[in-house]
Amino acid sequence: MSTVLVLTILGADKPGLVEQLAQVVADNKANWLESSMSRLAGQFAGILRVELDPANRAALEAALTKLTDLRVTVVEGGEPEDYPVELMLSVTAHDRIGIVKEVTQVLAKHGVNVDNFSSEVVPAPMSSDPLFQAAAVLRARAGFDVDALQRDLEALSDDLFVEFGASE
Repeated sequence: MSTVLVLTILGADKPGLVEQLAQVVADNKANWLESSMSRLAGQFAGILRVELDPANRAALEAALTKLTDLRVTVVEGGEPEDYPVELMLSVTAHDRIGIVKEVTQVLAKHGVNVDNFSSEVVPAPMSSDPLFQAAAVLRARAGFDVDALQRDLEALSDDLFVEFGASE
C-alpha cells in the first residue's frame, strides 16, 4: 500500500527551485503525481501531490526540511468526496476589493467545491481600467442546479459576467 502526501511550497523565487524539489522527491523514491506552481510577487508558490511507500515518508520529510530556499509543509492526502458534476467557470468584472469573497460565498452557498481557481487583474481593452478575470474548475453533487448558481453569481453586480463551459 502507498501513501499520498500533499506538499505546499513557498520561497523567494530563483532558478533551480523546482529542480531541487524534484531531486528530493526522486531521491526518496516518491512519485510526483501532480502539481501547480506559480511565481507571485517575487515568491515561488506551489502545491504538489506525491505517492510513496510509507516506509520512505520520514526520510522524505527530513530531506524536505533541509531545503534552505523553500518552506515545505506536508499533509497526508485523503479520499475525495463524491462531486461527479464538473463545471468550468469564467468570471469577468471591474476589479474591486472583496470580489473573490463574494464569488466564493455564492459557490459555498450552492455546495460547490473549487478544484482549481486562478485569477488576475488586467487592463480593460478600451479604458485600461482594472478588470478582474477568474477561471475555475468546480465540482458539484449530482442534481446540481447550474442555472440557480449563475443567477446568484450575476446578481452580485451589474458588471459581473459569468460563463460556464463544458468540462473537458
